[in-house]
Amino acid sequence: MKAIVAVDENWAIGNKGQLLFRISADLKRFKELTMGRPVVLGRKTLATFPGGRPLPGRRNLILSRDPGFRVEGGEVFSDISALLREEIDDAIVIGGGSIYKELLKLCDTVYVTKVFASCEADTWFPDLDADPAWEVTRTEPVMEENGLQFQYVTYGRRGL
Repeated sequence: MKAIVAVDENWAIGNKGQLLFRISADLKRFKELTMGRPVVLGRKTLATFPGGRPLPGRRNLILSRDPGFRVEGGEVFSDISALLREEIDDAIVIGGGSIYKELLKLCDTVYVTKVFASCEADTWFPDLDADPAWEVTRTEPVMEENGLQFQYVTYGRRGL
């Protein structure tokens, strides 16, 4: 499994249920990396999508503690053990914070967009730079869009 995330300088990813950044180049990259693949997300993350609908062109695997939650175009799982009974080795975890924390241990690669800004936040991604289980495997040049500088950094789990 893999994960994809955009973080600020403090590894923050969200505030009050919203993403911290909307960078069109990053959204395009997200689409390229996830199209045609299963994506794993929480119900709250789904609610942030346009119309609260699953992403087209992907198998949307949604975790929700609400046993009655259903959504057209998505497969809903009440817990991680039920999700893991599926064939999802090629899945990409796309959030939110609690889903990342639960599934990061099962990921071998994380695609990080590091935004060189500090934001007010209430949700964070684990700091992979401080975690000895992870190492940078690829760094791309710094880019800028609408005054925000950002960089794509790929992390791989050590020892794999």
